[in-house]
Amino acid sequence: MNGLRHIQPPLVAILRGLALAEVKPLGRALFDAGFRLVEVPLNRPGALDCIAALKAMAPADALVGGGTMLSVADVNDVHAACGQLMVAPNCDVDVIRRARDLGMFAAPGIATPSEAFAALRWGAHALKVFPADVVGLAGLKAFKSVLPPGTLLWPVGGVTRG
Repeated sequence: MNGLRHIQPPLVAILRGLALAEVKPLGRALFDAGFRLVEVPLNRPGALDCIAALKAMAPADALVGGGTMLSVADVNDVHAACGQLMVAPNCDVDVIRRARDLGMFAAPGIATPSEAFAALRWGAHALKVFPADVVGLAGLKAFKSVLPPGTLLWPVGGVTRG
């Protein structure tokens, strides 16, 4: 499932507060622009319906799923909505393992090397470095120096241009 290496750069579109009526035009614009990773955070009403609608229109090489996935129930719900991507702000072994068991791409949140290594041991495909503005560029460089080569790091939170 680490076939995401073909997606350069591996940008994740995080669609916070997405309404079902916005799915088709926004999804089409994102997919046409080349986005292949789309996350709909679950902490908003209607997220599961939006995930299902996005998945129905997504190109075959796209991964659509949920963010702010905090429980095994969240993983089950997103999978039932045809989601293939699990993104969380935290590092929970049960959530990671359930996503893996269902064949989903697992990207739990980490902020320390201990969490990073635990997440990888539990089967994470990528590591959401969160909050990235707190970890900082020096922290990201330190992670890369100790993590296995090729580990996918997704900085989220406070990422700005330049």
